[in-house]
Amino acid sequence: MKENMERDVIIACDFKSAEDTFRFLDLFRDEARKPFLKIGMELYYAEGPSIVREIKRRGHRIFLDLKLHDIPNTVKKAMAVLSHLDVDMCNVHAAGTIEMMKAAREGLTREDGTRPLLIAVTQLTSTSEERMQRELLIGASINDTIVKYAQNAREAGLDGVVCSPLEAGMVHEACGRDFLTVTPGVRFADGEVADQVRVTTPARAREIGSDFIVVGRPITAAADPVAAYRRCVAEFVG
Repeated sequence: MKENMERDVIIACDFKSAEDTFRFLDLFRDEARKPFLKIGMELYYAEGPSIVREIKRRGHRIFLDLKLHDIPNTVKKAMAVLSHLDVDMCNVHAAGTIEMMKAAREGLTREDGTRPLLIAVTQLTSTSEERMQRELLIGASINDTIVKYAQNAREAGLDGVVCSPLEAGMVHEACGRDFLTVTPGVRFADGEVADQVRVTTPARAREIGSDFIVVGRPITAAADPVAAYRRCVAEFVG
């Protein structure tokens, strides 16, 4: 599942419609290598599986970011449906327990034994330690919680986790270098942090050990999205 997966930038296509999405993607028609894209809840719920199929037809790799979190049997059945979309990566919430993550992997695995990469969300990058403890009643530190959730995901047979780039190094230390870290919360040094609280730059994310960075508004809302994407790739991939 992890073969030929090299460090890369994933553009978060957080658009409200197919029209907006393809208007954006048309800007990249002349790029030699089609960008890796994230399709999240807003776009998927608006357009359904057809948006995934069309973007795949255009030659893009896809991270389908639906963050499934339900009882194991429901997640297993949902993943069995998603397995037919030919995406490259999808995810669940690690808080759903090891049993749920194992069920997700089983549902995602096709009859021939292949499946997309499956990763688990540890804590959202909008979550601070204070909020986690006060609102979610998790008494451990945010770093200890993230490492434990990552270890649970590895025990369940997943390929990696979603975490902030600030935690990528500690996840690799706890779970091994081959355990993937997919990290949102990346902003240019001269950019806005918006609603995320655990953030860093593309260059720093590379230093810490992120395998993939997920970048949305710094690219999609840029005056020149293609230039912003190229800058991000240059800083992160080299």
